[in-house]
Amino acid sequence: MHMIISPTKRMREDDDWLAPCDAPCFLKEASRVYTWLRERSYDEMKAIWACNDGIARAAYERLHALDLADARTPAILAFDGIQFQYMAPSVFEDASLAYVSRHLSILSGLYGILRPLDAVIPYRLEMQASAPVCGARSPLAFWGDRLAAEVLRRAGGETIVNLASKEYARGVARSAAVRDATVTCTFGELAGGRVVQKGVHVKMARGEMVRFAAETGARRAEDLRAFDRLGYRYSEELSTPHEYVFLHAPGE
Repeated sequence: MHMIISPTKRMREDDDWLAPCDAPCFLKEASRVYTWLRERSYDEMKAIWACNDGIARAAYERLHALDLADARTPAILAFDGIQFQYMAPSVFEDASLAYVSRHLSILSGLYGILRPLDAVIPYRLEMQASAPVCGARSPLAFWGDRLAAEVLRRAGGETIVNLASKEYARGVARSAAVRDATVTCTFGELAGGRVVQKGVHVKMARGEMVRFAAETGARRAEDLRAFDRLGYRYSEELSTPHEYVFLHAPGE
C-alpha cells in the first residue's frame, strides 16, 4: 500500500528535530520551475498566487531570498496546514516515521512529488495554478506523466491510497494504470441521501488517516477500513472497491 497526499499552502522551516535524508527525485525539474518563478515580476506572481498583498509580498521576498540549495527542512515537517497538524509528524515515534518514509508521497506543484524526508524550502505554487510554467499551460501540465509513473514505481504493484485533493490527484489519475490500482478515501456526512464533504473536516480526516496507518502499521488498503477516529466509521454500504467511504457519526 502506498498513500498519496496533497501539500498545504502554509509552510515553515524546521531543522531542529529531524534532519532530511534525501533530495527530491525531480530536483532538476524543480530547479527549472523555480528559476521560471524568480524571473516573473511581483505583479505576475501575485496574479498566479491569487492572494492579498501581504501574503504575496512575503511570498515574493521569500522566493528571492531562498534557493533550492538552501533546503534543510524535511517535507513532512515543512507543510503546516490543517492536514499535517492532524497527522502530527513532529511527535511520531521512530516506527511511525519509518512507516511514512516507505508508504507516503506528498504531491507538489514545485517539486512534483516528495518523500517525507526529502529536503525542501518553503514555497508557494499550487498544482492547478494558472501559470504557463516553462512553456506548459500550468504546473500540472508541466509535470505531465512523470508523477503517475513515479507513484506506480513507489507502489511497486500494491494499492495506491488516494488521500489527495482532486486538484492534486489529477496529476496521477490521468494514468489508467494508476486509476485501476487506486482506492480513494472519502470522508463526509449523509445529507439528503448523499455524502457531503466539508473542506476543513476532510483535511483533518486525511491527516488523521495517515497517522492511523502509521501507528497501526497498515499493510493493505483494507486495513484502513478500521479507521474510527474523529467520529468517522467505514460505510460498507456506500463503499466500492475503488472508493472507501467514511461517514461522520451524528453527535461525534
